[in-house]
Amino acid sequence: MKKGKIYSVFSNKCPKCNKGSFWKSNNPYYNLFFNGGENHKNCSNCDLKFEIEPGFFYGAMYVSYGLGIGLGSLILIISLAIFEMKNILVLSLIIGLSILILAPVNYFLSRLIWLNAFIDNKS
Repeated sequence: MKKGKIYSVFSNKCPKCNKGSFWKSNNPYYNLFFNGGENHKNCSNCDLKFEIEPGFFYGAMYVSYGLGIGLGSLILIISLAIFEMKNILVLSLIIGLSILILAPVNYFLSRLIWLNAFIDNKS
């Protein structure tokens, strides 16, 4: 059974074969701070070249921006609806810190999402 794009993104797998790892570590914080945010150049299973062309992952910035806006909006809605916070300074601080703390996860996911958008996994 062929696994889909969502499996590939959330399990750090190659978008073509769903077997080889994209990142050198499954932990986004360890990968960013100790591996320098580097990913494997090719899939260890199907030998797919991950960076399709030079500068390919610059497009992942758009995905990263969308994930950041989504996270900030979610925190804002939860803060206003459930906790009834009205102080804009406290809300800004909470949203800013959340985005900063989750930045390695955002980086990790945005590259995987961007790669999965361009690689077909039917073969």
